[in-house]
Amino acid sequence: MTPTIPFIKEKFDEYNRMMFDGKLPDIPIRLSNAKGFLGMCCFKKKRNGLMGKVVNYDFVLRINTRFDLPQEIVEDTIIHEMIHYYIASNQLKDTSAHGRMFRTMMNGINARFGRHIAISHKPTETQKQQAREGRRSWHVVAVVTFTDGRTGVKVLPRIVERITYYYNNVLSAKDVSAIQLYMSNDTFFNQFPNSSALKVSICEEETLKSHLADAERMECDGKRIIRNR
Repeated sequence: MTPTIPFIKEKFDEYNRMMFDGKLPDIPIRLSNAKGFLGMCCFKKKRNGLMGKVVNYDFVLRINTRFDLPQEIVEDTIIHEMIHYYIASNQLKDTSAHGRMFRTMMNGINARFGRHIAISHKPTETQKQQAREGRRSWHVVAVVTFTDGRTGVKVLPRIVERITYYYNNVLSAKDVSAIQLYMSNDTFFNQFPNSSALKVSICEEETLKSHLADAERMECDGKRIIRNR
């Protein structure tokens, strides 16, 4: 699921009543598209007076929407950050970012409410890959037709010299009958390596046609790329 601000707010209020005795103040909620975290409780620090106590203030709860996660993991992420918020907003001192106090609260919530909150909740490599696969970006797609009837696909860098290099070299191969170039933002093409290496991935012609239905065709004269607008 992709969390929304109303969903996060609803869960924050629910867990505040259930797990924190309603003692957590309301907090601004922001959505994030960052790569490195699922959630984060952000705040600033200031010192009261020259030798005064350092206090935490200006809290913000950030929840990531870059990754498509099961709802349970999103909820555990919210609770994880609420523990941080409880400790920091009450100006409590822990032994580390996930020290004894954090672990005691986390373990208590897990045991009492059947949650699966963990110390680390950074995105896994699988989750990062899913995010990459779901993100739309523009690709130069070369469709290679072989003399034996097979069809291949190659995603190329958006650099004219590298496109023409690939086009000229592959088209000169004896077993290649044609190359057609397209500009597409279909997420299907995210799975293919982006390079000008003289390689091709064999793919069903009908599959390629379905994913190139809205693509923009381009022409290459061996030196230039001409977009058919």
